[in-house]
Amino acid sequence: ELLAIKPLSCVSLSLVGTLWVLSVTMMAYACPNNCQCTDRNGVVVQCTSRNLESIPSDLPKDTVVLLLSSNQIRNIPKETFAELHRLRELDLSHNAIESVEVGAFHGISESLQTLDLSNNHLSSLPKDTFGKLSARVRLSHNPWHCECSLQEVLRELRLDPETANDVSCYTSVQEEYVGQAVIQVLDSGINFCNFHHKTTDVAMFVAMFCWFSMVTAYIVYYIKHNQEDARRHMEYLKSLPSTSHGSKDYDTASSVF
Repeated sequence: ELLAIKPLSCVSLSLVGTLWVLSVTMMAYACPNNCQCTDRNGVVVQCTSRNLESIPSDLPKDTVVLLLSSNQIRNIPKETFAELHRLRELDLSHNAIESVEVGAFHGISESLQTLDLSNNHLSSLPKDTFGKLSARVRLSHNPWHCECSLQEVLRELRLDPETANDVSCYTSVQEEYVGQAVIQVLDSGINFCNFHHKTTDVAMFVAMFCWFSMVTAYIVYYIKHNQEDARRHMEYLKSLPSTSHGSKDYDTASSVF
């Protein structure tokens, strides 16, 4: 009986181990709903035109290509792709993306080779949005607001040369640059950060001038108010009965006695 139980136990352990390996494999290669996945030296996840409003959270960890274009995604939260250490290509074009949180590309900064954020609703980005990302980035056809933070972001990026001239100023701190390619404006020597500092200096000067004017007005009012009180006090003293006659009568009475 002991001999019969021993092989059965070995079979059970082997079955459990096989099921565990299968479950781990299924978890690693599970494909998100409404997407198609194919294995080509890593998983290629195709989620184009699926009416997605957010980035799927159950992406395979071995994803090397992630195609999310032509959806309704509005925001890229931080650490969204933190588990996708093999991701090489990320396409987020033709969405409705308005914001990208700092740390959104944490975990893929070394592996990612191409990032497409073109044709979205981006107007600005925090300075440290991309961190140390070395990928070639497409930012064309977004309503960019040309100012200091955008200049600092572009300084740290490798813009795709084929679409660099399509990154234009939709609005700008200096209206004369609206409609022009950001790269061309910056190459001409324009520094939006200097303009920002000048604007700040002017605002501080205006604030200080207003404060000084208020203090001056208060001092003038205070002086005039005190002068008016002093004038009224003098008029009051003048209106009092004179004491000179009383003093003379007192002196005369004293001499008689």
